This record gives sequence, structure tokens and C-alpha cells, in this order.
Amino acid sequence: MLLEHNALVTVISPALNQGLQQLAEQGAIQVVPRNFKSNDLRGAFLAIAATDDPITNAAVSDKGRKQRILINVVDDPKVSDFIVPSIVRRGDITIAISTAGKSPALARKIRTELDAILPAQYARLLSLVSDVREELAQRQISVDSEKWQRSLKIDVLLEMIGKGQIDQARKKLIEDLIAKDN
Repeated sequence: MLLEHNALVTVISPALNQGLQQLAEQGAIQVVPRNFKSNDLRGAFLAIAATDDPITNAAVSDKGRKQRILINVVDDPKVSDFIVPSIVRRGDITIAISTAGKSPALARKIRTELDAILPAQYARLLSLVSDVREELAQRQISVDSEKWQRSLKIDVLLEMIGKGQIDQARKKLIEDLIAKDN
């Protein structure tokens, strides 16, 4: 998420997992291949301590606080200034899963399960719904939230989108929204 917002990310670690290794090879992150040192936080805006070593995590937290740097210690919300939710994305739809730092493993597991069952077509559905909403506004047709809820027949719309029937799905949604007896 930091990279998506053009942050300069430096990872200080003697070893990298596969994901971080790929980011390093792509030049997306800077890597300092060693253990944490007390001056490593100089100039940082925020720091995430995500080691298997509670002593190192505590050192990052202590140094960060002294330097007024925002700190996240994975697995320890009590010494963190912020938490990082696990994220599922489908286009502009974002679902954040948080356990308030109590179990990042559980948050990740839930994210993995949601990721597996949430169809990719949700991104296209959002685009379609947004277009319909804009068209109705241009036509000065007001639809209350309850009518939207009744008209958003997600399974039907996703099936149509999956079959490439975008125009038909759009037409159906508009018809349902402006129908008198929906």
C-alpha cells in the first residue's frame, strides 16, 4: 500500500521473503541486508517492525517514539501508533480486515478466504453501478437508498457481467431502479 502511494520504502533485514525479494529485484524497494541499528530510523516518517524478535521490535518502537516517528509493531497494538489491515481489492472496491493487532495471522487468513471467493467481476459491477448512478443524476431521477438495495441483485448482475452482457446488465439495473413496484 505504501508503494501504491509512491512512498520510498526501505527494508532493513538480513533475509527477505519471496514477496519482498521480488520488490527488491524490481527496484520498488530499497534493501539494507542486515539487522536493525539505532540510527536506521533517521529521516523516516513511519516504521513497521515486523521481525520474529520481540527485542528488535521493541528497539524499533523505542527509537521511533524518541524520534517522533509513527510506529507499527506487528502483533503488538499496544506499542503501535497505527495498525495495518489486511486488504482485499477488486478495482475501486476495498475490503479491510483488522483484528486490532491481536492476530495478523487470522486477518491474513480471512483476507485469503475472501480473496478466493470474491469474484473479479465486482470491479466491473462497481463501474456499471457508478455509470448508472451518474446517468440517473443527469436525467434528474432520484432513487432512495432502499430502492438501490432492492435493485442491486448482485448475483444476477455478476452473472450477466461474467457472460459479457454489460449493456444488458446496465439496462436491467436502470429498469429495476426506475420501476414503480420494485
